[in-house]
Amino acid sequence: MTSSLTLTLAVERWPIAGSFAISRGTKTEAVVVVAELRDGKACGRGECVPYARYGESVDSVTAALEAMRVPLADGLDRASLQKAMPPGAARNALDCAFWDFEAKRSRRPVHELAGLPAPHALITALTVSLGTPAAMAEAAMRAAGHALLKVKLGGDGDPARIASVRAAAPEATLIVDANESWDDCNLETNLAACAQARVALVEQPLPDGRDQALAGLKRLIPVCADESVHDRASLPPLAGKYDAVNIKLDKTGGLTEALATAAQAERLGFSIMAGCMVATSLAMAPAMLVAQTALYVDLDGPLLLARDRFDGLAYRDGLVFPATPALWG
Repeated sequence: MTSSLTLTLAVERWPIAGSFAISRGTKTEAVVVVAELRDGKACGRGECVPYARYGESVDSVTAALEAMRVPLADGLDRASLQKAMPPGAARNALDCAFWDFEAKRSRRPVHELAGLPAPHALITALTVSLGTPAAMAEAAMRAAGHALLKVKLGGDGDPARIASVRAAAPEATLIVDANESWDDCNLETNLAACAQARVALVEQPLPDGRDQALAGLKRLIPVCADESVHDRASLPPLAGKYDAVNIKLDKTGGLTEALATAAQAERLGFSIMAGCMVATSLAMAPAMLVAQTALYVDLDGPLLLARDRFDGLAYRDGLVFPATPALWG
């Protein structure tokens, strides 16, 4: 029963340890919006990251969530939420809050409610932020205990960057995220440099909407869509261009659509990567359920922060462990 639910919103700022740089810029804090659903007996929480790349801001996300107060009071549930709000960060916060609320109210874990096996610990990537080759090599050496590194690249100078990271981390599995920074002129050169560095996967090399060049490209390395994929509806046009898709709950609009998108991706022959924005463990916890079937997992958001939530996920020896009920689900 989810009638007469009350909604509480909070905007939180979590400092990043140092700074986090990708091709679109550098940030020093993660700004998240947390939604809480209550009925007087149970409370469920969900966290999202408004992302300017998709036209979102803290103001737009909070306004979209505020508009749900009356529907919630009138009996809006998680199923009807999927049509009441479009995919994106705002719906993610509310969808995940619904899942957590349902788990707390029923005293059953989310994986059981969703008909999924119990989650287990997974190898997660640790991100090497974009910088000079020397700075990135130093960061890779500091991450020596991690078996999987995600390397942020940015266009010009990328062959030197990836070569320096490989030299600093000779045994690690490397995946690369270009964040749409390559173009038709440097695509093959940068892919060849990645192949030389034994990179296992290249994520979103070309801008969304300008990735047709991938369709006829001889693949040296599997290519994964990130900015080009959002929900199930975005998958069919990616066939022939990409080998894998990065599923993030802030793009799909929550766990409900993320699970459906993962199932559809597998039916279409895509491998799955489970990704995240820079956020706290509250945002990672539901993504852990999607990550259980992923080829690569990139849920290191809390590791990039100066501090995490009190009941945050456990990270040990390159592994991320499922949430406890005190955090979510």
